[in-house]
Amino acid sequence: MNAPSNAPFPVRDPALAPIVDKVLSGGRVTFDEGRTLYRTPDLPALAALADHVRREKVGEKAYYVHSLRLSQTNVCYVGCTFCGFQRKIGEDGAWDMDLNDVWNYVARHAHPDLTEIHISSGHHPKRGWDYYLDLTRGLTERGYQVKAWTAAEIHHFTRIARPKGSTRPVSYREVLSELKEAGLVALPGGGAEIFAERVRKRIAAAKVDADGWLDVHRTAHELGLPTNATMLYGHVETLDERLDHMMRIRAQQDASGGFLSFIPLAFQPDNNQLARELGKTEFTTGVDDLRNLAVARIVLDNVPHVKGYWIMVTPELVQVSLSAGVSDVDGTIKDEKIAHASGATTETGMTEAELIRLIHDAGRTAVKRDALYAELAVHAPPVRDAA
Repeated sequence: MNAPSNAPFPVRDPALAPIVDKVLSGGRVTFDEGRTLYRTPDLPALAALADHVRREKVGEKAYYVHSLRLSQTNVCYVGCTFCGFQRKIGEDGAWDMDLNDVWNYVARHAHPDLTEIHISSGHHPKRGWDYYLDLTRGLTERGYQVKAWTAAEIHHFTRIARPKGSTRPVSYREVLSELKEAGLVALPGGGAEIFAERVRKRIAAAKVDADGWLDVHRTAHELGLPTNATMLYGHVETLDERLDHMMRIRAQQDASGGFLSFIPLAFQPDNNQLARELGKTEFTTGVDDLRNLAVARIVLDNVPHVKGYWIMVTPELVQVSLSAGVSDVDGTIKDEKIAHASGATTETGMTEAELIRLIHDAGRTAVKRDALYAELAVHAPPVRDAA
C-alpha cells in the first residue's frame, strides 16, 4: 500500500495507515488503535511514527544524567515474585546501610559532575521514619538532587510515620510534604509494575495497588514534586494490559501533569520466583523492546520523554531506539544492583563519554540534564568527514 498522503515515510500495513494520518495531524490514539500499534507487522513505519512524535517534542536532542543509583538496603518484606534483589533480615547476602555507611558510599562514588542520586531499595520492616528524612536531608546538604522513594515506598512510609501512640492514619500528602521539606526534588517511577489487578496479584500482591500508586503521584504533582512512571513487561501480562497501564498513566497526566518520563522495564528472567514458576530463561527480544518503546511514545502523547533504560535492554538497543521514539538514555548510574540481581547482563554503569558517544553515533545531540530536565550541557555531534 502507498503511504498516506501526508506521511513522509512508507506505510505498508493498511490497518496502520489511518493511525499514522491521525497522529501526524495531532490526533490521540484510542485503546483499539493502540492494539493495532502493538500488532502491526510494519515495524519500520511504527518506529518512524514514534520518531516523528519524539522530534515534535525535543527536536534532535537526547538526554542523559550524571547519576548514582543508591540501594541502601536490600532488606524487604514485600515479596514481589519478579524480584531477585530482596532479602530478609539476617539472610545471606542482605545488607543495610546506616547513615554513615551511606555518606561513605556516596563519597567513594563521588564525581565533580555527579548531579542526581536515585534511590532504589527495599521496604525495610525495622527502619523508622526519621531515617528516611535524615537520609534525604543529608544527601541534599551534600549538594545532590535526591530523586527517591517510589510510590510503593511512600505507601510504606505512611505506616511507619505515625507518631507513637497515635491511631490517626498518616496521609500521602503528609509524608510527601515532609520529604519535600527535607530536600526531595522528584520521585522515580518504580513500583508501578503492571496496573492490571490480575497480574498484580501474581507478581506484587503485597505492594500498593494501582489506585494507590496513581494517588501517590497525583498528590506529588499537586505538591509541585515531579515524578516518573515505569511499566514492567515481558512476564505474564497481555498486550491489552500493557495498553491499559499506559492509558491510566495518560489519564493521570491529563489530570495532574507532573510526569517527566515513562520508562518501560524489561523483565529479567533469573534469580527470582516468577522466572522459576514460568520456567522462563529468555530475555525479551529486541523487536518486543523496540515496539514497546515506540508504542509508548505514540500513546503517551502528554508525557515529555520516553526513556530507554540501557541496563535492562542493552546500550545497543537503546541506541537504535533513539530513532523509534526514545529521547532519554537514563544516565551513568554507576552501581546498579536491582536489575542485575535478577539476571541483567549489562554493565552496572557507563561513563559520561560512553553515553555521549552512544547518542552521537545515533545522530543526536547529547544533552546533559539534571533530575528535573534542566539542561546543564549540550554536546553537538561531531561533523563527519564526507570522505
